[in-house]
Amino acid sequence: MSEPKSFFGDPDPIFADKELLRVSHLPQSDRIIGRDDELQSLAKAIKDAQRGGTPNNVLIYGKTGTGKSLCSKYITRDLANTAAENDVKIGIAYVDCFQESTETQTVRTIARSLNDSEETDITVPHSGVSTSDYYRRLWDILDARLDVGIIILDEIDKLEDDNVLMQLSRAAEAGKVSESTLGIIGISNKIRYKDTLNERVKSSLSERDFVFPPYDASQLRSILRSRADAFRDDVLAEDVIPKVAALAAREHGDARKAIDILRYAGEIADEHGTDTVSVEYVDEAHEREEQARLSELISKQPTHSRYLMLALALRTQESSEEEPMIPSKQIYSAYQVICEREGTDPLKMRRVRDLLSELAFLSLIEQDRKGRGKGKGAHTVNELVDDPKLVTGACQSP
Repeated sequence: MSEPKSFFGDPDPIFADKELLRVSHLPQSDRIIGRDDELQSLAKAIKDAQRGGTPNNVLIYGKTGTGKSLCSKYITRDLANTAAENDVKIGIAYVDCFQESTETQTVRTIARSLNDSEETDITVPHSGVSTSDYYRRLWDILDARLDVGIIILDEIDKLEDDNVLMQLSRAAEAGKVSESTLGIIGISNKIRYKDTLNERVKSSLSERDFVFPPYDASQLRSILRSRADAFRDDVLAEDVIPKVAALAAREHGDARKAIDILRYAGEIADEHGTDTVSVEYVDEAHEREEQARLSELISKQPTHSRYLMLALALRTQESSEEEPMIPSKQIYSAYQVICEREGTDPLKMRRVRDLLSELAFLSLIEQDRKGRGKGKGAHTVNELVDDPKLVTGACQSP
């Protein structure tokens, strides 16, 4: 009898440690390139926590892929390790506010992250508990096991309201915690996010602001080279990293994009059965990265928002203009056809306008007001940020 066939074959011929090219990977400090000043500033802002004091609240701004989340995670981990040497216990909670946007979701995630039920004898169930009860459990957890809790709120601008910020920033002042203290690190792509907060929240946060600039091509090359040992020896062609860095620098200095493109180039080489990651795979990898990014972002949108994105993409492809700006009414007519095809009742035009505004807020589309002519008023026009073929593929992917 022959041996059963294995579908997994020999060890990976391209990658030695693929995890180095994952966005979720938290590197050592020598792999964090071009952010020494930012790390130093963050360390100064929260340093009081290492001896059990209250850290400053921090708001970090910058475009996607500028190292905001990476530096926040690294510096808080370093802080917790240093504090432990002083017998100070620091707990860190990370919340992706895109995924956990409601007050209940946010405080539940924080409580679950900071808890150790064996130590506190406190449970934090996924459901069946009121928001106020989640807060009570969080305060009890903090006082029971931690000297300092640091909460990282990534994409803080996606929170549905400010109440969770008010509760967290005033916990000690309001007597909610007595044996511990709290600090907040908020991360946003929106440089004017603070302007949206009410005055009471601004006052209670009393935050320090830091702006992370985009990486330039030289920094991106260094970042990619610091992770080149993700590949096996002599696999990566010399001209791949410069081209990937140039692509990412041209598109707002996004290190996350650069790392993803490099990983995709390796995967494409593996799919082709070659033992070299050559520059010819970079353009295909770039397109795959854009498709993956769009698919992830669009998949998080409500069903009717996805239908509207698809409608705008189809109208854009039909247009003869080089940079078509599509009126909302034209999008609506295409959206109605899509809803009929999907067996779904379309939303009213007023709600569709709200959804289009939300897509513009997420930078998936751009909106403008355009006059119809003298005495005829103005209407809203919409434009895709990304290639309509990519959007169409992303909307239709499972």
